[in-house]
Amino acid sequence: MKFLLPFIMLFALSIDHSSAQDRERVRDLGISPGILPTGPLNAITDVEGVKVGHSTKIEGDEIRTGVTAILPHSGNLFRDRVPAAVYVGNGFGKALGFTQVQELGELETPIGLTNTLSIHTVANGITDYVLSQPGNENVRSVNPLVGETNDGYLNNIRARALGIEDVHSAIESAETGAVEEGNVGAGTGTRALGFKAGIGTASRQLPDDRGGYTVGVLVQSNFGGILTVNGAPVGEELGNHYMSHNFDETTSESSYASDERDKTGYDFDVDGSVMIIVATDAPVTSRNLERLAKRAFLGVAKVGGFASNGSGDYVIAFSTHDDVRIRLDEDGPALHNRELKNAEMTPLFLAAVEATEEAILNSIFTAGGMSGHNGSEMEGIPVDQVLEILQKYSAVR
Repeated sequence: MKFLLPFIMLFALSIDHSSAQDRERVRDLGISPGILPTGPLNAITDVEGVKVGHSTKIEGDEIRTGVTAILPHSGNLFRDRVPAAVYVGNGFGKALGFTQVQELGELETPIGLTNTLSIHTVANGITDYVLSQPGNENVRSVNPLVGETNDGYLNNIRARALGIEDVHSAIESAETGAVEEGNVGAGTGTRALGFKAGIGTASRQLPDDRGGYTVGVLVQSNFGGILTVNGAPVGEELGNHYMSHNFDETTSESSYASDERDKTGYDFDVDGSVMIIVATDAPVTSRNLERLAKRAFLGVAKVGGFASNGSGDYVIAFSTHDDVRIRLDEDGPALHNRELKNAEMTPLFLAAVEATEEAILNSIFTAGGMSGHNGSEMEGIPVDQVLEILQKYSAVR
């Protein structure tokens, strides 16, 4: 009972329906994953021109969901495309638009993130946006790129509460600068690694002698595993991790431990999804962007995820560099790109791993607890206890 008491007290204090970020990011707590420096904002928007917008929907006791939009630049993306690639870590997901990106290596719309049953609404909203832009009056084919995670534990996902207006709001509110994290947008109803989670972001800046390029990452976290923070086994120390109830009788009564499965075998302890968006200003085309996307997935492993059977784990990577843009209105039949050599990709790979790891941690640490659909409750991570664990393992400043 002494073991459970601090968890119960923290749980009671952690339930918060607010979508505003009011918890600290990991770096503000002295947790500094990796060796590379961050960009000024430590966000995907450190890549110049990238914009992020959210539309958050919290209604009554049942609706906890939203939309997050990522725009590579402020222009007409359909006519001024950016090179892009996708990587599938585990394909238990309902991603839209990925095959055309794989085939052509380019992105022609904003990227939308949402819940599993709202992807078609978001795709329609993005299509509306593209068709309405000046210069696109004769466009007859649009490839909206939409990713999802299942927020059906906290959100009444079957209500499909999001509308086209929510998609337009996310796109129209997108801006450069600081990115709101935690219980916001597509992360409103998500959870990860045993705690409430949401949207998180981070960035890395390469040294000048390695090009000085920036890699920014944004994640929608909703997956399970065994939480590791800066190398410390936090999930194990808290008795809150996948199958923890199978190993320690004292944790089986804790609000952390669960053994939820539906009749299809979907294991809510660990199944879920993670969407990872990687942006860079390095001159990289689709082939090496796919290689960069693969490395980002290593950041999931560093925080304790392992791509379970029912987890939809996807990475979308794009470059904003002017030398690799695909402009439909340019004259001539050929593109004349200047791109990095393969050997110059290594520091970018490291940057993607580190930024993904920190973005996921930010998505958990900035998300307060929440109650929702059918009386469900998900507590926020107990920061003070985690810091004690990190001190024990010399994993915090």
